[in-house]
Amino acid sequence: MSMKPSLLAVACTALVLVACNGASNANGAQSESAAAPAAAVAKTGKPFVSTEVAKFDEPWAMTFLPDGRLLVTEKEGKLKVLDVASKRIGEVSGVPAVDYGGQGGLGDIVLHPKFAENGIVYLSYAERGDGDTRGGAVARAKLALDGNGGGALSDLKVIWRQVPKVSGRGHYGHRIAFDEDGMLWISSSERQKFDPAQDMKSNLGKIVRLNDDGSVPTDNPFADQGGVTAQIWSLGHRNALGLAFDAQGRLWEHEMGPAGGDELNLIERGSNYGYPIVSNGNHYDGRDIPDHDTRPEFNAPEAFWNPVISPAGFIIYSGKQFPGWQGDGFIGGLSSQSLIRIEFDGVKAREAARYDMGHRIREVEQGPDGAIWLLEDGGGARLLKLTPA
Repeated sequence: MSMKPSLLAVACTALVLVACNGASNANGAQSESAAAPAAAVAKTGKPFVSTEVAKFDEPWAMTFLPDGRLLVTEKEGKLKVLDVASKRIGEVSGVPAVDYGGQGGLGDIVLHPKFAENGIVYLSYAERGDGDTRGGAVARAKLALDGNGGGALSDLKVIWRQVPKVSGRGHYGHRIAFDEDGMLWISSSERQKFDPAQDMKSNLGKIVRLNDDGSVPTDNPFADQGGVTAQIWSLGHRNALGLAFDAQGRLWEHEMGPAGGDELNLIERGSNYGYPIVSNGNHYDGRDIPDHDTRPEFNAPEAFWNPVISPAGFIIYSGKQFPGWQGDGFIGGLSSQSLIRIEFDGVKAREAARYDMGHRIREVEQGPDGAIWLLEDGGGARLLKLTPA
């Protein structure tokens, strides 16, 4: 079980919001190990240059194709393909119908680990149910690009659904990631319903592990219980919007807390992360939620934020353009309008720097050449490429 950060680490994590990095991120820039001309860093407060490449309407996720083109999901239900060199944007047909509204719509997009051989992609989205209900779903399909800058999906099959579908349009989560063994991981948020995060008969508020076809691996921690319970790898999560594996194969996850208490967690087999029984934040109506240290049987976060950063999008960097950042995490900040850099020390983590981007950051991705790419949130959102200053 992960241990709660030391008081010193917690204090630094809290202070980093207002003091450790400062509003101008000056200290964060000075602590960078990546090489950058001092004059450029001093002028912008950032060790990178941000270049606008394209604009999208309410983008949610992106992933690079082997040929360098970029797939981008738009929440209303469109899948776009960008030729980075020419900046031409096409559209991919065959996307499933989505329940658009609130936090719902088209979500994540990832490639099958053997995409170069099979052309299979995975999409997550909000799916309408009976009556006034909806839930997250993951489908896989074959992608074929055409000579006109667009393409089409075929043989689409839904391989996973949130159970049960419920009312409301919040907290779907539905981030997707593959591990080095080809296992499919899905973050399933608790849909703003609190208690399902602790209900083993529901896959809400859980991290789910599946085979690439949606079947359940026999070595999952609760596989012998059958049903949706067999899908569960960990439980007690709120609104999980980031999944990333480090070089050692460990899975890290970030999630939005309530009023305070955004979390970065090391995901461990069969572990319970405590929501809504414990949180380092409180309910929005002011009611207290006991902190993690009051219930040591629950897995405490490796780092947390109060005030919140509203995390969205997550990578653990492995590129060559920023050699001093290899192994560091990067989290997009929505309400904090920032890019947050995380330093890891084994199973420990801390915020090392925060860069003010002036806009809500929805998605973070690493490009084929090691550049860092960001998608802003909302209408007319910019796609930004970050390269060394």
